[in-house]
Amino acid sequence: MRDMEEIKSKLFGYVKENTFKETDSLQSDTKIFVEGIFDSMGFALLLDYLETEFHIAAEDSDLVEENFESIDAIADFIAAKNPALV
Repeated sequence: MRDMEEIKSKLFGYVKENTFKETDSLQSDTKIFVEGIFDSMGFALLLDYLETEFHIAAEDSDLVEENFESIDAIADFIAAKNPALV
């Protein structure tokens, strides 16, 4: 079982390791696509990471900006898809 802080920590690590953009000012509510931290390829890789790390699969109906716009939003999405993690 994981808590939200652990989930967010893993997400921060993933984002920082998989972008070419400076991430020193990255916050949990930073809009990662608006700020150019991830692009469409980054999004595809993020979905693969979520499936591998958190054992969740995004359905077509899940693929909306609100679910993936920030670390906070992604963590909430993970919790909703797999409540056993939190």
